Amino acid sequence: MCETPLISVIVPVYNTQEYLARCVHSITAQTFQNLEILLVDDGSTDDSGALCEKLALEDDRIKVFHQENGGSSAARNLALGQAAGEYIGFVDSDDYIEPYFYEKLYRAIKEYGVTVSQIGRDEIDEQGNLLPNICEPPKEPVLWESRDFLRELILHRGDCSFCTKLLARELFGESRFPENKLNEDFYLLVQMLPRIKRLISLPEQGYHVFYRMGSNSRKADRENFSPVFADCVDNADMAAELAARQYPELSEEAFRFGVFQRLEYLLHIPISQMTRENRKYREIVRFLRRNWGRAMKNPYLTKKNKLYHTLFALSPTGIRKLHRMVRGMRG
Repeated sequence: MCETPLISVIVPVYNTQEYLARCVHSITAQTFQNLEILLVDDGSTDDSGALCEKLALEDDRIKVFHQENGGSSAARNLALGQAAGEYIGFVDSDDYIEPYFYEKLYRAIKEYGVTVSQIGRDEIDEQGNLLPNICEPPKEPVLWESRDFLRELILHRGDCSFCTKLLARELFGESRFPENKLNEDFYLLVQMLPRIKRLISLPEQGYHVFYRMGSNSRKADRENFSPVFADCVDNADMAAELAARQYPELSEEAFRFGVFQRLEYLLHIPISQMTRENRKYREIVRFLRRNWGRAMKNPYLTKKNKLYHTLFALSPTGIRKLHRMVRGMRG
């Protein structure tokens, strides 16, 4: 009889002492018991680091690491270097999972003969309210070819989060999460897709995202908006390059994704940063002007997308000032 494989569950921890025990106990309570749980204290300034050590005394499957603050990706990368499991999972330290989570994910991998499985997630706010789904889970298991899953991602329908997935360790190889970047899950997952080949998506919402405004993974520094959210545009370009190289039939979907990410950038960047000195801003406006004709013919861009594209190509700062004024009148 085959031995049950080891699953390494990686949990970056930063200033989540109020929620950390709930998170860790949801992992130790898994029906799939052959786990190692790697808690990485990412330079917490509250008592999260001490709580990690205390939790490790309760369960010998828990291993604790401490590092200077480097961000979630740096914490995950440290743990990947220490993980001994045949499979790898991730949980954010203010979230929690259902007891069946890793058992269902592992069984799906074996049943469908794939290297990645994923399950649905929901989001709950600080008042306990269920928020609208970011990604709609399927009504029944869906087996995705990597090409089709990339298409879902660039049409904003797929789930790029590593937290909802169980992955064969071999997929990582020397690949790691990009540090000091936004949307690092998308970046690494898209790079992995040619190696993944197929993945299975399950319908249950077994992962619970606790949405709090102070969460390190869910906030943005407005003063540093431009260099941070430029990463989303860079990710779109990276996805377009992959599509051109591996899946040329997705060229129009990839183009739509690039336009959409650029419009998001222009809709949210502080107006004070919309200057000639901001190279990224200039490049984005130039892209919209150069590709206006193609965008108007793109079947995946909505009428609203095309309107914003046209307006931003004509007068980016003027449209933003008008947009701000209209929103102020509504507020």
